[in-house]
Amino acid sequence: MSNEAETPAADGVKYRRIFLDLQRAISNGKYREGQRLPSEAQLTRMYSTSRMTVARALKELTILGIVERKPGSGSYVRHASATHGRSFGLLIPDLGETEIFEPICQGIARASRINHDEILWGAATRDVESKVQQALQLCNYYLSKYVAGIFFAPFEHTENGDAANREIVETLQRVSIPVVLLDRDVVRYPARSGCDLVGIDNRRAGYVVTQHLLKLGCQRIVFLALPNSAPTVAMRMAGYRDALCASHKPEAAEIGMPDSKEWVGKLLQAHRPDGIVCANDRTAGELMLTLNALGVDIPSAVRIVGIDDVKYASLLHVPLTTLRQPCNDLGAAALSTMVDRVDHPNMPARQVTLECELIVRKSCGAPVREDGTDSGE
Repeated sequence: MSNEAETPAADGVKYRRIFLDLQRAISNGKYREGQRLPSEAQLTRMYSTSRMTVARALKELTILGIVERKPGSGSYVRHASATHGRSFGLLIPDLGETEIFEPICQGIARASRINHDEILWGAATRDVESKVQQALQLCNYYLSKYVAGIFFAPFEHTENGDAANREIVETLQRVSIPVVLLDRDVVRYPARSGCDLVGIDNRRAGYVVTQHLLKLGCQRIVFLALPNSAPTVAMRMAGYRDALCASHKPEAAEIGMPDSKEWVGKLLQAHRPDGIVCANDRTAGELMLTLNALGVDIPSAVRIVGIDDVKYASLLHVPLTTLRQPCNDLGAAALSTMVDRVDHPNMPARQVTLECELIVRKSCGAPVREDGTDSGE
């Protein structure tokens, strides 16, 4: 029996579900061009909803040119091919601040052209206080554009970031919009959300760079990260600990401000490190500038490694040894994962991980080629 007294919120969720289900069924070939769709009465019973809600979903399909409504006859598929080129939204709060996301987005855009898909971008802001509100507004904008799915890189270095990440994902899940997470999850390691995730094996990344310092003879290795970092940092820290445990070396993980001479001075005094694993290249870059200001020579006094291989890693005053993320390939993998999710909405959530490459430069003290870029292991 239909529910003619649905609340506006419930109506919006069911309308969106009906719209997406029919759009997906047409795209998959269940309903072909010229074929009649189930009647409004049938859809009302199928979804246990009001006739008004069903009519709204069919109206939106008509506006998009996918369905043609014939009075007294019903709704028919007009252009099945119209759904082959779908729209996807990019929700990247740290775009322009975290350098890995620009090439990842470029990889998504490049791969989307093959299937004639459209990628919608939203403007970014550097105002931390408005980031969360802007992201939620962007979600609503994407919904108004009938996107088939959203790529989301969760907040980090934001005090209320965890709550905002959950709110965004829950908002999209309520209206049956597929979400593919980029680089990081919306929950803290070792927990996993129910969303598809595309990134690198961050635990292995932490292990690889730590093991590299161990092979160079480091005895006192510190792991350094910024406050309010993404769950990926906890995974990298776990890999760092795995490597030290396997080598029977002491561990020392610090959360702090690498751009503070006072804080870094206390870290050096407390641990006397001969090697430092930085959670990412941003942390490494800030630390190296501070060490330079303190008169600490890199790599003779302390060896430094990072993770990501952002553009400026090779341009620091001591070129940074780091683990390179395959950003363009991550973008292509993200689009492939999204297409699979849209076409098969009930399959289990997946975590797609790509391999990284260790780029050896002068900051770790290992021999490098004459061009100073990479000697391998």
